[in-house]
Amino acid sequence: MEFIIKISQFLLSLSLLIVLHELGHFIPAKLFKTKVEKFYLFFDVKFSLFKKKIGETVYGIGWLPLGGYVKIAGMIDESMDKEQMAQPPQPWEFRSKPAWQRLIIMLGGVTVNFILAYVIYVAISFTYGDTDVTTDSMKDGFWIENELLLNVGFKNGDKILAINDEKVDTYYDVKKNLVNGEKYAIERAGEKKEIVLPKDFLGQLSSAERKNGTFKLRIPFMVGSVPDSSLNKGANLEKGDILLSVNGNELRYFDQVESTLLNYKNQSINATFLRGEEKVNTTLKVNGDGKMGVFPASHNSRFAELGYFDIIHKDYTFLESFGGGVDKFKEQVSGYFDQLGKIFTPSTGAYKGVGGFKAIFDVFPDQWIWQDFWGLTAFLSIMLGILNLLPIPALDGGHVVFLLFEMISGKKPSEKFLERAQVIGFFILIALVLFANGNDIFKALTN
Repeated sequence: MEFIIKISQFLLSLSLLIVLHELGHFIPAKLFKTKVEKFYLFFDVKFSLFKKKIGETVYGIGWLPLGGYVKIAGMIDESMDKEQMAQPPQPWEFRSKPAWQRLIIMLGGVTVNFILAYVIYVAISFTYGDTDVTTDSMKDGFWIENELLLNVGFKNGDKILAINDEKVDTYYDVKKNLVNGEKYAIERAGEKKEIVLPKDFLGQLSSAERKNGTFKLRIPFMVGSVPDSSLNKGANLEKGDILLSVNGNELRYFDQVESTLLNYKNQSINATFLRGEEKVNTTLKVNGDGKMGVFPASHNSRFAELGYFDIIHKDYTFLESFGGGVDKFKEQVSGYFDQLGKIFTPSTGAYKGVGGFKAIFDVFPDQWIWQDFWGLTAFLSIMLGILNLLPIPALDGGHVVFLLFEMISGKKPSEKFLERAQVIGFFILIALVLFANGNDIFKALTN
């Protein structure tokens, strides 16, 4: 079921982004009376899952979910239709249109990507507002179990005071500075320390197994569900129960539970839970792996009520949400450029974290939460827009570079040159796709 939820979100988000991006090319092409021969979601190599011709355009769905395309007549693109290009230019072809019209057509896709992301962020601001956790309220610091973080000097329970000499006020401040964070000021047992990350830390982090996350909120063990296969099925447990102690030993945090249960393998324990305002005692079994067979709940508003941390929330009026959308959009664009900067700096090792379709699939949660879905879709829309602007032939950015050269110099590159550039760009793209998805495969095999 979890896989179905993740794949459904992945395909829905990808389909929306592809269709809207290609629509960004399609609409100005039609406005400038340019013939659009095909409009496809996914690639139709050899055959299509669906296709229907309406007017002069064939609309369809391909079987290869690696993107989508519009085939514009008289344009040198991935179709490499040399036969058409060998014919005399026609007034309804792309190559016959003024350079400024061709530029607008080529920029249409990324423009839609950026507009879509902004509209989503406005809607998120108005519908959900902003929710965060203040770091001052996290009395016992962060939950840190990532081996790399432990190796560079962090310990579970560390409080983060500043990153790169900038004070940290909220949990989001910590997460957004993960890419550029190099120097951390922390507090441990009342003593202030400084931790400097190695230059290639991002590369190490990208290559490591990710299941332990980085800096996480310390939360209690709350019962989410007890599966039918659990050895504690039928025990006196209810969803929302919070574990307080095992055999008289207080367990305030989730991260204390695992190590404690390892001491009681194949034994029964006396556990105390908080149910509502009452304490409930029950006897539970622990298996040979030190597990109770109980699925924990994720973050819950009750954690704040019980004093684990303070949640701050900001609501936006309809008009204020437009400003909130701008802030979110600018922050995500800036953050993504920071990531690209690290990736193109070999010494950081960040290129090891470049991922393909599996990496994108993995960012979607195994629960369908609309706020998370739309937030991820907005970020992916920004990512798609920025990547398409890279000056690589075969990408929108490559076409834009040639068009700007034409507009500035007054000289149009020859069709032969454009064909060769398209081929070179295609091989560059194939290499990047193979590298990104190869990284996914390598991590799957080694982690």
